[in-house]
Amino acid sequence: MSPDTRLPRDAQSILELAARSMFDLFANASEGMLLVDRMGRVVWINDQYRRFLPALGYEREEDFVGHPVSNVVQNTQMHQVLETGKPILIDLLTNKAGTFVVSRIPLRDEAGEVIGVLGIVLFDHPETTLQPLIAKFARLEQDLNEARRELASQRRAKYTFASFVGSSAAAQEVKRQARRAAQSASPVLLLGETGTGKELLAHAIHAASPRAGRPFVGVNMAAVPEALMEAEFFGVAPGAYTGADKKGRDGKFKLADGGTLFLDELGDMPMAVQVKLLRALQDGEIEPLGSNKLIRCDVRVVAATSRDLAQLVREGLFREDLFYRLNVLPIRVPPLRERQSDIPLLVETLCEDIAARGANVHLELLPPALDLLAAQPWRGNTRELRNVLEQLALRSDSPQIGAAQVEQVLRDSGLDRIEPALSRPAAPVPAMAADDDLRPLPVQIAELERRAIAAALARTGGNRVAAAKLLGISRASLYDRLSVSENQTTV
Repeated sequence: MSPDTRLPRDAQSILELAARSMFDLFANASEGMLLVDRMGRVVWINDQYRRFLPALGYEREEDFVGHPVSNVVQNTQMHQVLETGKPILIDLLTNKAGTFVVSRIPLRDEAGEVIGVLGIVLFDHPETTLQPLIAKFARLEQDLNEARRELASQRRAKYTFASFVGSSAAAQEVKRQARRAAQSASPVLLLGETGTGKELLAHAIHAASPRAGRPFVGVNMAAVPEALMEAEFFGVAPGAYTGADKKGRDGKFKLADGGTLFLDELGDMPMAVQVKLLRALQDGEIEPLGSNKLIRCDVRVVAATSRDLAQLVREGLFREDLFYRLNVLPIRVPPLRERQSDIPLLVETLCEDIAARGANVHLELLPPALDLLAAQPWRGNTRELRNVLEQLALRSDSPQIGAAQVEQVLRDSGLDRIEPALSRPAAPVPAMAADDDLRPLPVQIAELERRAIAAALARTGGNRVAAAKLLGISRASLYDRLSVSENQTTV
């Protein structure tokens, strides 16, 4: 039998014949076809596709053709094929018109450039012929959604401003500043001793911000080895080094995209990482370890430290440019010894939490015991106070706690606390000054004001705005008092 001379023998002719035959097959057997141009606009649909328009919400063809495909077809992936140039041969598409099995094929010009994408609806009722595939797809999609919900719940803020317990003037002021900071997109720098509640405030700022629905991701600088810190921040590209995950690994910046990145113990950040962090904050881009590709990231940074960053800058241990980048909205979180009136409320809240976490008894501290706690310096602040209360809960057979039990725990802790208030001798009453030492009361008050202002300026490094807040007066009042003081000095 002689060979069929109608079949071509060269590769180019074979491909052209196959393409023509495939297109005729799709045109006759498919349930609809549409074409988009290189800009992603729908430029043509066939007769079969027109019957989907009412279900998609379009009565006229001109309301569909000529518009971006992403605007008129829900969940389309045509733009992905345009960007990558790679076909999607089999996919499930679900939108208002139903569930479809579709193919998306890139179209190229003679130079090989992608000039459009042909979308083909292979089946418009796949549940009748592809039920096992549909069921598997549905299960995978459900598992993915559950995994996303679980991950989102783990990345949410754990605390709100109500969690920062205290009604003192110092506590109210720090919460006022933090609430204002929550409405800004600028970096926030939380300054304060260990245990003052900086992490809690970071969570609360995120929860009150427009980013509350996005992830809250924290990094503790002191807990991450220096060799791993860059990977922790910026992620690792697939196969970046021997033993690296073949799929790569997202860093904290990527995980926090759209949300808040909390940098705890900022003063412990290595200098090498500070350079990359500054670039990421300035450009909004990160470069994963082992990659030369820049990735856009939108994060709001909240940083915290118990160290004196200004002193670290002077010592060359912290970059000055990064300090200015982060020190936009500084908030000083007061130590517990400046909030002594909050201690009874803090004790009540902490005792409730200790009891809820499995303690055998809910403590009730008698007034002398509370007075004794209020007299302590609390160098570890709320964290130290909680430790004392937990020891009392474990040691005590009765829920009522007296001063003697508190004093015993304080002594046994061995943290060089001050002597308990009940065992200290009362401060002697100062003797009346001689008549010639007495000065008019306004003069004494003015001198006290000058000393208080000088102390506030020394604590804030000469920052008059911060000094005014510390003294509880307006900036104008501070300037007036300084002016009066200078005039008195020159007279």
